[in-house]
Amino acid sequence: MSTVANLKKAMEYRELIEILLAGDRYADLVLRGGRLINTLTREIYPADVAIKKPYVLMAGEAGSMIGPATVVVDLEGAYVSPGFIDSHMHFESSMLTITEFSRLSIPSGTTALIADPHEIGNALGGVGIKAMADEAEKVPNFVRLVVPCLTPDCPSLETAGVDVNSRDMEDLLSYPNIIGIGELQGFSIARHVFKNTPEVVTDLLASTSYARGLGLVVDGNAPELFGEELAAHIVATGGRCSCHETTTKAECVEKLRQGVYVFMREGSTQKNMAECVRAVTEEGLDSRRCILATDDMVAGDLQTLGHMNEIVRRTIREGVDPVEAIQMVTINPATYFGLEGRGVVAPGALADLAIIRDLSEMTVEAVFIGGELMASQGELLINLPKYTYPQSVKNSVKRGPITEADLAIKASGASVTGRAIVCVPDQNLTDTLEAPLKVSGGLVQCDPAKDILYMVCVERYGRNGNVGKCFVTGLGLRQGAVAESVAHDTHNILAAGTNLQDMVAAVNRVIELGGGIAAVLNGKVLEDLPLRVGGLITDELTGLEVSQKIQSLERVVSEKLGGTIHDPFMHLSFLALSTSPKWKLTDKGLIDVESFQILEPVF
Repeated sequence: MSTVANLKKAMEYRELIEILLAGDRYADLVLRGGRLINTLTREIYPADVAIKKPYVLMAGEAGSMIGPATVVVDLEGAYVSPGFIDSHMHFESSMLTITEFSRLSIPSGTTALIADPHEIGNALGGVGIKAMADEAEKVPNFVRLVVPCLTPDCPSLETAGVDVNSRDMEDLLSYPNIIGIGELQGFSIARHVFKNTPEVVTDLLASTSYARGLGLVVDGNAPELFGEELAAHIVATGGRCSCHETTTKAECVEKLRQGVYVFMREGSTQKNMAECVRAVTEEGLDSRRCILATDDMVAGDLQTLGHMNEIVRRTIREGVDPVEAIQMVTINPATYFGLEGRGVVAPGALADLAIIRDLSEMTVEAVFIGGELMASQGELLINLPKYTYPQSVKNSVKRGPITEADLAIKASGASVTGRAIVCVPDQNLTDTLEAPLKVSGGLVQCDPAKDILYMVCVERYGRNGNVGKCFVTGLGLRQGAVAESVAHDTHNILAAGTNLQDMVAAVNRVIELGGGIAAVLNGKVLEDLPLRVGGLITDELTGLEVSQKIQSLERVVSEKLGGTIHDPFMHLSFLALSTSPKWKLTDKGLIDVESFQILEPVF
């Protein structure tokens, strides 16, 4: 905090003291007749909350704080909670600007977002990251970024739009609204990275040591790591690590015992909380380092289900005490990130509050930010102007159209064994499949009848023109093809389909849009969505409009193309994530994540 900011806060606190002690000054607002959720002591009890905007004056009997101009609100027994924090999320996965995401999330009680612009960082580097940090200034909720220190995550296995490394950290970490380094995906497969690309470890340590020297946070990313590998990953972050990629109770137990803050992920397609929280409900481990986070949330879920209130509701249903579950989205993340004045309802804290009518259902009745009523009965009450991004973060697709020859897999003989990525519902982990495939005219054929489809990853930044190829099962398409420029984490164009003609049409439509999503049948584009901001986000549509467009795309996939998996575009996007086991597809080919090898698509 700057000297000016410190002085301003001291003056504001002086005013709070005068109201509390002088006897002739009063609160702006008093919430009466409510039940306080005390995240400090894990209690619920009757208490007034007196507010001098933007701070809480006190929580307790506040009759003396009420003056002639004080607004008094009778809560009629409703619960008063600190506003909720989503500790790890990507705006890009929602395809929304920060503004539109906030428009959908504030009414359900989320008052703070810690975002990792890993996706736009891969596409555009510092230009994209800074553009997102600039937008964070424009919303009433608290938004801060933790930035990638390495793009691409696996430099030898994939191509990003811009390479980011330790040389960029001084510039990025000094930029407004950036509070640290995000998920350390470059060291997720710790032993293989150390063995195969030791220079990556050196560069990561330069970045994390610099960040720690500034007192900034460094997030981890440690899927399926135990023992020495987990210890090495913790050390690489500077000794204070988080992980949002924990998928089993055993992993959660191990990580909590090693001091890791476990971000129990529960997003739109990656649902790990129920398994992770068993470390608390079954093993009795202390939950202070357990934090709820979404990672990736689609607009439709924000609109229909809610945001962190929905994740808390699910956590309660897994047997966690309601106040303990609320701690996981308030004081626990505030402690991890060092967010002073957040996560509690106490004197001097910011008056960011969620008013909850029913704890078991987590129905949020009203939301205050800085003591101002922002939402009531699920409706945003303030004007939140639409945000438009500068041209500098658009036009990220820099390659020309493709042809069938670019996508074909050639082979001799009558048949081959093809390698197919197995898409696992509600996970970004995948499995593997080797299956016989026919060869016709020297080209390998997919087998839609057995749900074995073509899949390609087309480099879109004009850096090398690579096209990675393999097969995929689990999407269920019976005809047609889909393509998108959302393909974690380097976000080249990923496509899957039953025939090369439709795949070419789908990929070329995404190129024509300057980034986006397309669904094609018989060479005709049935539905599409432009995502011109880095090929990841639209600033042309509202959150509601994006939700409706995605629903339309998903209907096309299920009703016209025969797709069977829910949220097909989110699931498809993670099939390129080269740091998450077991097989993934990048522009350089089929990656065996656990061996750091590029595999041939057929043999």
